[in-house]
Amino acid sequence: MKLTRKVTALAMASMMVFSMAACGGDSAPETTTAAASTEAKADAATDAATEAAKETAAQAEASGGAGGNIGVCIYKFDDAFMTTYRNALQEILEGKGYTVTFMDGKNDQAEQNNQINNFIAQGVDALIINPVMTSAADQIIATVKDADIPTVLINREPTADQMSAYEKLVYVGCDARQSGTMQGELILDTANKGDINGDGKVSYIMIQGDPENVDAQYRTEFSVKALTDAGMEVEELDLQRGDWDRNKGQEIAQNDLAKFGNDIEVIFCNNDDMAIGALQAIQAAGRKVNEDIYLVGVDALDAALNEVVNGNMTGTVLNDANGQAQGAVDAMEALLGGKTYAAGEQSIYVDYVKVTPENAADFQ
Repeated sequence: MKLTRKVTALAMASMMVFSMAACGGDSAPETTTAAASTEAKADAATDAATEAAKETAAQAEASGGAGGNIGVCIYKFDDAFMTTYRNALQEILEGKGYTVTFMDGKNDQAEQNNQINNFIAQGVDALIINPVMTSAADQIIATVKDADIPTVLINREPTADQMSAYEKLVYVGCDARQSGTMQGELILDTANKGDINGDGKVSYIMIQGDPENVDAQYRTEFSVKALTDAGMEVEELDLQRGDWDRNKGQEIAQNDLAKFGNDIEVIFCNNDDMAIGALQAIQAAGRKVNEDIYLVGVDALDAALNEVVNGNMTGTVLNDANGQAQGAVDAMEALLGGKTYAAGEQSIYVDYVKVTPENAADFQ
């Protein structure tokens, strides 16, 4: 690590200064006073070098960066939320003095597995991994455990049982159940609680991310559960997979608006990119958000915040990329410092925040 090398180098410099001063005493001194003076200078030089080493070590510790090589695997670079997350990680890691390499998994688990193996072969000090598929967690965890590499998983959470297989493993993210609940609350906070046509039920379509992803599962379940827990009757008109993609969100919403028309009162989207696509379809169909249809997403992307402020989205939920990035780096440094985690204590959560037209500008 860079801190160790700096301190060692300065310590060696101190020894050299001391040796040079001592060698100066080998010349036959003319007087005892001259020898004493030489020895005093040597002591002073040694003390100065020692203090310099201590100061350098303290500065390095204070800056939080002991250096090292970090490998980061992202499931795919062209995901809007993960782009924000990746940029935050890069800024924090490089600001702390780490050398960091990012790899694009291109939404291909086999590709990401190769990237992880390559990082291990290169001898990285730690890994931060955003899995392509949560179903691959067992394989990923077994790989990093065999290599004894401290690892932080982000954004896509394995089960507690899977995590418990390796004590140098941490998950940093958000509890997706909370984001789903907040989406439901955004609908409950409207004047008619989502029942625009007054027929006693909330009729909705659900545009889901990747149904294999636990975040998509929880957001789908808990957004509707918030309504039923509040005593609302619900009717699911359609549920389709949108893969977190804006174009797919637009296509699904367009087809459903043509099929179900005014029966659709709410469109739930598992993320903002799909919600923005759905908004395009809503506007093309001549519908008006917050008047004859409601639309909610998750992430609080800049584009979505603008639409919330302008009244074109009912609301969204802040998925705090910066807070999660900082948490991931903090957890990584704890692992590098020798910390291990007991089973059941390996998940670190950052809270979601409900975003409405009243507070959306605060997050822009």
